Amino acid sequence: QVQLVESGGGLVQPGGSLRLSCVASGNIDSINTVGWYRQAPGEQRDRVAMLTRETNAHYADFVKGRFTISRENAKVYLQMNDLKPEDTAVYYCHADGLIQGLSHFDSWGRGTQVTVSS
Repeated sequence: QVQLVESGGGLVQPGGSLRLSCVASGNIDSINTVGWYRQAPGEQRDRVAMLTRETNAHYADFVKGRFTISRENAKVYLQMNDLKPEDTAVYYCHADGLIQGLSHFDSWGRGTQVTVSS
């Protein structure tokens, strides 16, 4: 199975920036899509950004103009600028694709906490 490990979360003041990273490991043959999701306490998990084939990016309305998703091989990044208190959540990395042997994988990271507060 493919493992995803996020890093880069932490405490930041409103208006500040953070860059989240996600490293995928395993016998990956190819990656179809990658994405970042977030979940605040008591709320559903929402998709923040998604990238297909490293070029086709989609963003949730609440992060457009502030967040940028990118991927370099098996590393996924989420640049977050102009952070707001409502961005506070656990951020999860997701990826799907094929592993060696042409088996499908669909993996989630454990998540990294982002807290925006003054």
